[in-house]
Amino acid sequence: MTPAFAVTLMALGFMGAFVSGLLGVGGAIVMIPLLYYVPPFLGVGALDMREVSGASMVQVLVAAGVGAWSHGRHAAVDRGLAWVGGVAKTLGTFAGALASAQVSSHALLAVFAIMTTVALPLLFFPPALRDHRADARRDLGRAIAAAISMGLIGVAAGLVGSGGSFLVVPVMVAFLRLPMRTAIGTSLAVTGMSALAGVLGKAVTAQIPLGPTALVVLGSVLGAPVGSAVSRRAPVGVLRAMLAGVVTLVAVHVWWDLLGR
Repeated sequence: MTPAFAVTLMALGFMGAFVSGLLGVGGAIVMIPLLYYVPPFLGVGALDMREVSGASMVQVLVAAGVGAWSHGRHAAVDRGLAWVGGVAKTLGTFAGALASAQVSSHALLAVFAIMTTVALPLLFFPPALRDHRADARRDLGRAIAAAISMGLIGVAAGLVGSGGSFLVVPVMVAFLRLPMRTAIGTSLAVTGMSALAGVLGKAVTAQIPLGPTALVVLGSVLGAPVGSAVSRRAPVGVLRAMLAGVVTLVAVHVWWDLLGR
């Protein structure tokens, strides 16, 4: 591996983790395009899709974990909903991954397109103005809603091989009535828990390239706290607009690909 390739991988890990900490998203939306397209474009090296998938999964785990910890230090994680949603999403992701072997590629792309389309209008729901975590612990209905919604997102994410975190934040804001900053922190905690199962699966099947992954993770450890710090200071409206922009770009690209087949 050349020094230029190593520096590029670290920089991409930093960028992906920064966006993850800033908006509570990551995974396929950010890291896979960065790792797959940018190094060859710069002429410094290349990773194949299997290597990109393995390195990205580890990066998501690290970035989400560091980001959740950073947000949690400032009381921006609803731990009760994070545990309920995290377990449900992990189980759903595992079930979806198993079922994906029986689903056509076109159908999987359609599922991903639907996920992005559902996420976008939810971002226009006004977030809660204050945190109701003390109430949430006693609210069985809210916990059940979190388990069902995160479980369904997990199934869809497992089907298409995406973390699905771009849908978690809008659902937490629109249906679970979390403030935007708390939704971002809680989403990172949920994403980290579900990513752990993905990393274990990649490791058991020897799909993680150790050298490139270590460099990407090093950049992620540096980028996630920076993104989280900026997220805490940025206006909520700006964060919502940025997340809507990311989801819109992905939705347009996926629908264009789907309808063009």
